[in-house]
Amino acid sequence: MGSLLVVTGPPGAGKSTVAAMLAERLDPSALVSGDRFFGFLATGAMEPWRPESHAQNTVVTEAAAAATARFAADYDTVFDGVVGPWFLPTFAAAAGLAQLDYVVLLPSEATCVRRVRSRTGHGFTDVAATRTMHAQFADASIGDRHVIANDGDDPLETADRVDEARRTGSLCHLVEPS
Repeated sequence: MGSLLVVTGPPGAGKSTVAAMLAERLDPSALVSGDRFFGFLATGAMEPWRPESHAQNTVVTEAAAAATARFAADYDTVFDGVVGPWFLPTFAAAAGLAQLDYVVLLPSEATCVRRVRSRTGHGFTDVAATRTMHAQFADASIGDRHVIANDGDDPLETADRVDEARRTGSLCHLVEPS
């Protein structure tokens, strides 16, 4: 039986780097990139940070969660993607797991913007959307135990902090039966 760790946060939070480091520490493990599920939309896709994309985002979130849960049945699985607290119930219900670990990486807005601006070879570089999504995470109702402020540029340190929080059980999210 595997486990599931959801690593989320706004663009530029360090999700992909930290999630990959965490997956490398587990054996056997799977690393699921949530962004790839938006790539399955062939036509009619909207930018997911726009308010009118809610229905689209629900479908993509449910599909990503279902696929991720299948991996988590047999592998320690790390999901790297934007699953804001407002979408956690949708993700958790579609995953169908009794529990998962949930961590929000939340550096300052300035750090996220700086990181997004310095990206090369990454499909997302929208600074205005980064600011909007950062505000959504910063204003969301989520317990402090799930949030790691990672303004430093050492992803190894952040991965260590996530590991420690997971070990102590503070990232555990019990899924309410639907």
